[in-house]
Amino acid sequence: MEPEAQEQPVRYAPGMDARSTRVAERLNTPMLIAAALTLPMVAITESEPGGLLEDVAIALNWVTWVAFAIELVVMLAVVPNRRLWLRHHPLDAIIVFFTPPILPAGLQGLRVLRLLRLLRLLRLAQLSREVFSLEGLHYAMLLAVLTAVGGGTLFVGLERQNQHLDPWDGIYWAVTTMTTLGSDIYPTTTGGEIVSVFILIVGIGFVALLTGAFAQRFLSPELAEVEQELEAEASAEAIAMRELRGVQEQLQALELAVQRMVDERGGRERAAQSSSS
Repeated sequence: MEPEAQEQPVRYAPGMDARSTRVAERLNTPMLIAAALTLPMVAITESEPGGLLEDVAIALNWVTWVAFAIELVVMLAVVPNRRLWLRHHPLDAIIVFFTPPILPAGLQGLRVLRLLRLLRLLRLAQLSREVFSLEGLHYAMLLAVLTAVGGGTLFVGLERQNQHLDPWDGIYWAVTTMTTLGSDIYPTTTGGEIVSVFILIVGIGFVALLTGAFAQRFLSPELAEVEQELEAEASAEAIAMRELRGVQEQLQALELAVQRMVDERGGRERAAQSSSS
């Protein structure tokens, strides 16, 4: 009997164990959402619309920062080695300590650091194997919605001097641009053109992803059947080749046996002739 294979030891990220890994996995989705909310928050804040939208931007700023602060506190409470964990996660601490919603007047330039929260979206690379799955579509749809809202609001702010647009006009323009339908609203500034290109790229990518997901959903059974048929044909060909080699070996053995019999008969005949003489 073969010896049983020994189980491979589980390896965790630096400074973490089983418990902290489970906690990090549970926090992953809400933190991705919080990071994605940074885009419309920055767009609304920089466009300075005033009124309700500005209040929404302030609320989003607090919500995203509090989410990162809670994650930092929770992870420091559950990881077994805090120094090692912080050494490999410096961005988590930088976001909390350098991007608070309330900054002194002399540090208002640090507002740009709020964009560091978007780096958390790099965790989406972990979903690359499931990009066409339902979970992958959820993240892609969230990114598309946030791009439409944030991009449309930023477009209105950039076009304020040349066009009289409200936030809903900006969102309508962003949606029609993402879906390549077009509208009667066009960018008239360099900033608006840049936003238009970015929104168009995101929209085309989302449509391509959606198309690929539907194709995989409805065509995967047929592709699986084709693969099975190809595997069956390959298996049948392999079996036929093995049988052919077997027949060839049997023919070679039979040829050797016949040759041996002929040699033995010739030897007996020569022996008989020599004895009679």
